[in-house]
Amino acid sequence: MSELKRKKTYHFNDQWEIDYFFVMVKESCTCLICNASLALPKKGNLERHFMTRHGQYNGNYPLGSEARRIKVKELTTNLRGQQIGLKRFCTSSKATTLASFKASCFLAKKGKPFLDGEILKECFLEISDSLFGDFRNKNEIKTAIKELQLSRNTVMRRIEKMSENVSHQLQNDFASCVCYSLQLDESTDIRDAAQVVLFVRMVFHDWSIREEVIGIITLKERTRGIDVYNAFKNYCNEIKLPLWKLVSVTTDGAKSMVGRVNGFVALCQNDDDFPHFLKYHCIIHQQVLCSKRLNTKEVMDVAFKIANSIRAKALQRRLFKQEVGGQELLLHTNVRWLSSSKFLQRFRDLLRDIKVFLHDRGDDCVKLDDLAWLCDLAFLADFTGRLSALNLQLQGKGKEISEMISTNGAFKLQVSALIADLEEKRFDFFPNIKDHLQNHPQSTWDSEKYTEEIKIVFDDFEDRFRDFQKIEEIVQYLSYPFKSGLNVSLISKQISEVFELDRAAIEMEMLAIKADVFLRARSGENDFWQVVDVKYTNVKKCAEYIHSCFGSTYLCESAFSFMNVIKTKHRAMLTDNHLRDCLKLSLTGYTPDYEKLVNEMMTQTSH
Repeated sequence: MSELKRKKTYHFNDQWEIDYFFVMVKESCTCLICNASLALPKKGNLERHFMTRHGQYNGNYPLGSEARRIKVKELTTNLRGQQIGLKRFCTSSKATTLASFKASCFLAKKGKPFLDGEILKECFLEISDSLFGDFRNKNEIKTAIKELQLSRNTVMRRIEKMSENVSHQLQNDFASCVCYSLQLDESTDIRDAAQVVLFVRMVFHDWSIREEVIGIITLKERTRGIDVYNAFKNYCNEIKLPLWKLVSVTTDGAKSMVGRVNGFVALCQNDDDFPHFLKYHCIIHQQVLCSKRLNTKEVMDVAFKIANSIRAKALQRRLFKQEVGGQELLLHTNVRWLSSSKFLQRFRDLLRDIKVFLHDRGDDCVKLDDLAWLCDLAFLADFTGRLSALNLQLQGKGKEISEMISTNGAFKLQVSALIADLEEKRFDFFPNIKDHLQNHPQSTWDSEKYTEEIKIVFDDFEDRFRDFQKIEEIVQYLSYPFKSGLNVSLISKQISEVFELDRAAIEMEMLAIKADVFLRARSGENDFWQVVDVKYTNVKKCAEYIHSCFGSTYLCESAFSFMNVIKTKHRAMLTDNHLRDCLKLSLTGYTPDYEKLVNEMMTQTSH
């Protein structure tokens, strides 16, 4: 009987609005007089409330009279007005909070301090009179700006919330991706705290990729391989990273990363939680190391000493700029190796002006008249320029490892053309040498000296890029699996060894793909491997693995630049968590779910 009573449904009778001054608001009965709410629309409950609290209304407004109907209508109108006002206030506060989130995200992306939110608000108010002076609703606009929540603590909390939201989106992509690769590198911030930056490259079922920053791991003490490994393993457990989908790891060449016994990569390979994965030393870093095999000491020492003597003192710098019409010498640092080619080229371009300036100053510049030294300078300006151009081609976001391998392969093929160009004295690829010999016909030419330098760099290229040579033929096959003369047996063996797949199954699938008329017709399309049927499971899996691989740590290096913008000497006390949140919002490709963030909180306007 009690169960039947609980299940009984009560219906509101419209006549009770006149009889007892009650209306239905959502699912509860609301008194028009005192705004009290009753859970159940039972006639007895409504009548008891009305008679005990508002019985005088029967005398003032008799039942059935016109005065009672007018009073009910008046009270109903007042209630609706209150509801509309409350709804308008809620809508306004939600819009203000949404704007606060977007402004905070903008500040984080630009690497600005939390306190700049208040400056942004003051700027809005300062320019509002000029922008909205002729607007009829100018006062409403200024009121909306004043209600914007952009205090330091508010901006900080907004950034924390958005960083958490972005991390949830990343975790969802980890769950849905087919496989992924990692790149990581370590550097120090303004307070010498060691920061390890992690990036991921995920491949999805539709053959799309996403490169995302995972986060920063702070190392409080040492930065040995075991320290990086322990911190990384703890972070993986914290963010629930599915390690079984890992394909490759790309690092710099530091001993703590690539050491054979105690390096980070070696420790990961010996951990049973990790699958078999490929390891790569950053292709850009290796290219720079090869370039350093050039014998540049004699030329660089002289040029750098002269450039420093001009750039070191403000007066000398001003006089030289006036002498050459506004141009000035560049400086070189080993940390930024690319600057050497620009430094040498600018030095050679301003060589005549430098000699005149040094002569007027009374300095010895005998070396600048040495024809052999000038010829070395011309060669290095040309060849380092080509190496720098190669380095720039390897940089950038979204670079496929196949594209990077092709770029390096093209350079190795071009080396023979460079050597022939020097030996035959055409100098089509060495304009500085050509200009030097035209201006100094008496200069002796020794092609063997310079070709030997090029060969040393080339041999180092061959030695350093063996890791990438292991997958070079696999990459060529995946680029065009219908090429005639393919050694299917050899390539299937390589795929089996690199990715630990069944060799026999791979070889059969490769032969079947080669005979597939439908796939041959689609071979020129960018999404070729997306349309490959699931019956070619192993070969398609190999294509996905290669598609996910990083070739360099470019993203990590660029992240360190952002880190130095965010955590400056003026923000040296920024906590590690806040640095992580700001950097994540600066580099992420995700857009925070603003609507969800606003709906999850009690919105209010600024105080």
